[in-house]
Amino acid sequence: MTDISHFRAEDGARLAYRDQGAGLPLLCLPGLTRSMADFDYLIPHLPPLRLIRMDYRGRGQSDWTGAASYTVAQEAKDALGLLDHLGVDKAAILGTSRGGLIGMVLGATARHRVLGLCLNDVGPEIAREGLTRIFDYVGRTPAGRTHQGYADRLSRTPGFDGVPMSRWLEEARKLAVETPEGLRLPYDPALREAFLAAFEGPPVDLWPLFDALAGLPLALIRGANSDLLTPATVQQMRARRPDMAFVEVPGRAHIPFLDEPEAVALIRGFLEGMQ
Repeated sequence: MTDISHFRAEDGARLAYRDQGAGLPLLCLPGLTRSMADFDYLIPHLPPLRLIRMDYRGRGQSDWTGAASYTVAQEAKDALGLLDHLGVDKAAILGTSRGGLIGMVLGATARHRVLGLCLNDVGPEIAREGLTRIFDYVGRTPAGRTHQGYADRLSRTPGFDGVPMSRWLEEARKLAVETPEGLRLPYDPALREAFLAAFEGPPVDLWPLFDALAGLPLALIRGANSDLLTPATVQQMRARRPDMAFVEVPGRAHIPFLDEPEAVALIRGFLEGMQ
């Protein structure tokens, strides 16, 4: 595995990233509480390219900078800061959940830096049911003492079919750190405070961000059992962007792992269109 490097954001925060390979730059942006390791499953299926991943502030191996800084707007600035640090003028973006929202912000506000955007189970409308489920766990230390026990609980996640226990154990290791005192979170618990502020705040219309992507290559992956991205939202997205590549991954809720055959085929097609 490529060694983790760090760069300094404008405010001095030390943020972790990995930069490997050569060719088309692909910036991978993970979900709300997740890290660059989220894309480990996908890597063996990618064509030769330059893969760039990062841990947002407060997550993984990046500095904790406080709840007020854990926003999509700040994380979008940090993503641009990473591209600047690496001297990358333009990159394709693959955004999982929160990462997709960041990708939409970048496509709308820094279009000249974006080659195209692939969204993993997220869109401009986020179902309240999915947000409520996230609210139930974000910032809360998983119960139990071992990764295996956590994997057993994860294996009962509704909407996921045919996932082997070995995969749930991998997920447990990504989502919690095992210590002699029990499990702990691999991110700043203050992320809950930031999520709560957005959860309880006034609704934000994200459709203008989506519409601002007009002309950019666009692709969408949906878990067939997702509680975050509804079929109605997908229908509206496809009506506004008939050229958007789309696939639904059976037996997956929020979020697909991205190594499913349907997801791999769509991502490879999306990338080939920009070569």
